Amino acid sequence: MKFRNDPDGRRLPVKLDSTSNGEYAPIPLEPVHREARQVAMESATTNARRLGLKRREFLVSACGAATALLGMNSAYARAGRTGGWFDMPQLAALEPELAAAAVAGDEFIFDVQGHFVNPTGAWLKRLPAGARPLRGFTSDPRCEPHVGPGDLDYLRCVGPDQFVKDVFLDSDTDLMVLSFVPSTAEGEPLRIEEAEATARIVEQLEGTHRLYIHGRVNPNQPGDLERMDLLAEQHKVAAWKTYTQWGPDQKGFWMDDEPGIAMIEKARKLGVRNIAIHKGLSFGPQSYEHSTCKDIGRVAKRYPDVNFLIYHSGFVADAKEGPYDPARTDGVDALVTSLLENGVAPGSNVFAELGSTWRLCMRDPDTAAHTLGKLIKHCGESNVLWGTDSIWYGSPQDQIQAFRTFQIATELRERHGYAEMTPALRAKIFGLNALRIYPVPEGVLKSHLGGDRVARQRAEYRQRPDPSFVTYGPKTRREFLNLLAWERG
Repeated sequence: MKFRNDPDGRRLPVKLDSTSNGEYAPIPLEPVHREARQVAMESATTNARRLGLKRREFLVSACGAATALLGMNSAYARAGRTGGWFDMPQLAALEPELAAAAVAGDEFIFDVQGHFVNPTGAWLKRLPAGARPLRGFTSDPRCEPHVGPGDLDYLRCVGPDQFVKDVFLDSDTDLMVLSFVPSTAEGEPLRIEEAEATARIVEQLEGTHRLYIHGRVNPNQPGDLERMDLLAEQHKVAAWKTYTQWGPDQKGFWMDDEPGIAMIEKARKLGVRNIAIHKGLSFGPQSYEHSTCKDIGRVAKRYPDVNFLIYHSGFVADAKEGPYDPARTDGVDALVTSLLENGVAPGSNVFAELGSTWRLCMRDPDTAAHTLGKLIKHCGESNVLWGTDSIWYGSPQDQIQAFRTFQIATELRERHGYAEMTPALRAKIFGLNALRIYPVPEGVLKSHLGGDRVARQRAEYRQRPDPSFVTYGPKTRREFLNLLAWERG
């Protein structure tokens, strides 16, 4: 088979790199990560020869994914990071059936945080001179700039076609919620109308609804509260998305400040009572306190009829997570403290979301174990939501495969009361929990589970798959600052 993407097999199916979603500065790889990649690639080369395959053929198989995860296990264990591991037999690297049993699955997967941008939108006209946003979107040679330093043609590879391939063909994702980045109304890289257009592209594949849409609201920005009527009535948004650290004057707000309360009351009036709140992954020191979860327990207690979806779960990108520490004022611990102090019990109206959080946790099994352990324990096993922040990280399939196999060490489970990662618990997090809060009609679920045209197209494509194994977000501080050039507007 000829592969358009990476024909020489130089990219691993589990993308262990420094890519950011643009909301935090890229974090360089540590020596342990470079060792993991080296071990995985060397093993892939050897295993491909043993099976009589070219390396690229091997890497796109289940054995290729298993080999990459086993390489991470090996490197992490040597580094003493044993709080968790990717649980599969060593023979999965060579036995297709064992590999499929580990990394494949038939769970219903509802990704509640996805992104893409309009590569021809009006936001491009507002860019500062020389800005090169999303320059990392160059998985296809046809996307490389060819005019000059200001050329933005490479952005054509971030549009809806690439999005559909990455999410619905190259991954096991069934449904996704399209979310938005913080910006002024004029500077949005994806407008609500464009998100609806992409949803229609997917629907036209069969007529069923695989994409849901957030409505971005920054209540401390003039006009956003008034715009909620239009978003609810005309665009039928499934939830509101807000960023408490963001503000037009670079000053954030608490959800129980006047702007936040006004937003909550308006959401209740309009009957869309899901509010997704970006917490953690701070944009920097400006108004940092508003990126923490200090206010979540307070508003959850005050408004028990509203669902508060904590996007990123308060996770701090460049800080590790350990056992719960009540003295810590940010990270997942701040969310836990806020819930405990306000008597918000597990299984209540606060939901922890894993977009970018799980992707970062994959780099450190200790952090992964404590993060998942604390969220499941204090929010409830029915209140943790699957999200990937794709397509910043390319296809989310590697995140799915890693989550399918991750297990928390017995010692940590016994010492801290963490849950065992069972198939039933993973299935809840992958998608069943999201059905508690997002209005998915029963007919849509039956159509998807029964195999609609998207499912049939995916099955046909996977007879000759050609995933790119690339990430699209900024990978260096320079690329990150480039991306911020328009966000700061």
